[in-house]
Amino acid sequence: MNIGLFTETYYPEINGVANSVFILKRELETLGHTVYVFTTTTPGAPEYEYNVFRVPSLPFILITERRIGMFYQPKLAGTIKKLNLDIIHTHTEFSLGIFGRIMAKELKIPMIHTYHTIYEDYTHYLTHFKSLDGRAKAFARIFTKVCCNTVAHVIVPTEKVRELLQKYSVHRDISVIPTGVDLKKFDPFLYQPEEIKRLKGEYSIGKEEKVILYVGRVSREKNIIEIVNAMEGYMKERKTVKFLVIGGGPEMDELRSRTRALKLEDRIIFAGAKPWDKIGLYYQLGDVFVSASKSETQGLTYIEAMAAGLPAVAKEDDCLNDILIDGVNGYKFNNKEELMSGLDKVLFADKITPYGENARKLMQKFSTEAFGKSVEAVYAEVLEERHSSEQTDYSENKKINYLF
Repeated sequence: MNIGLFTETYYPEINGVANSVFILKRELETLGHTVYVFTTTTPGAPEYEYNVFRVPSLPFILITERRIGMFYQPKLAGTIKKLNLDIIHTHTEFSLGIFGRIMAKELKIPMIHTYHTIYEDYTHYLTHFKSLDGRAKAFARIFTKVCCNTVAHVIVPTEKVRELLQKYSVHRDISVIPTGVDLKKFDPFLYQPEEIKRLKGEYSIGKEEKVILYVGRVSREKNIIEIVNAMEGYMKERKTVKFLVIGGGPEMDELRSRTRALKLEDRIIFAGAKPWDKIGLYYQLGDVFVSASKSETQGLTYIEAMAAGLPAVAKEDDCLNDILIDGVNGYKFNNKEELMSGLDKVLFADKITPYGENARKLMQKFSTEAFGKSVEAVYAEVLEERHSSEQTDYSENKKINYLF
């Protein structure tokens, strides 16, 4: 197959969608397909990328570390028409997604869409007044419904998202396909103890200190403030614990300010964003992964952390149903007391349960190979349905022509 992937974000950007499309391209190519990526210009992108086409872009006004591309590109459209694409797969609802829709219509080929982001969890970027937030969420639901009902097939990463789309009245076929994770990249045995010790030294983390780790976007919907506030009480009695935040985003200044107010600047460390190809090493700095987010569609960082051998203590969420099992590879929490209890069980209380080993074993089902094959199967199904439909139409037309 010749496949076109349309996305607003792609390598070297560090986020779940960029990683997902990057991995999908690689795995589909391994399966023998020709894959083209159509995305935005990105600072730091390689000078040469095989079958990657970038359109001019600008920082997204609402989320400045994200970029949005120009809409229809006539010259690129001409190039696409020569690629003999069999199928188009969009990973955004915005400019590049619209471009993909236009091309699918002009080429008369089916379009698949992966719904990566629950937009009603992000309406605070649009509204600063609670009275308007309800309307914004309602619009986000309608927008999502329209986008998903106008494609041939929808892919989602978890059952949680499928159920949500069904509540939105999305009636297209929906396949649940978790994004694959390059598990080998997070194997703790890849990294030497001296390398980890040196990196810990950069952040003044002592040999006997325990590290609570967060990796991801530093933004309001990730709810990191709940973890920071809980550290005020938790760290009073536990002098050997530090909280390390890896990532960047719009909430950084507020979290730093709150940390200063709690007088925990030496115990809560903000390390900033790190290169995607080195993130596996940074997971090795932690003893437990923590998150209070409720906006996840799949929770890729949870999977990465557990693939790296870290147990997790995370806010209860349906997306964790197949990932986090209480008492096996970590704990779920709903309040501060449960958060502190989960951290204690992992870090101090229970030395018998092999949380980290269990975590690594449970993550094996999220291999990139399984991801690529599952998406390939959806493409084949959609193309077969299209072929059958065309054959039926052809037969019906022959009957009509015969009658007249």
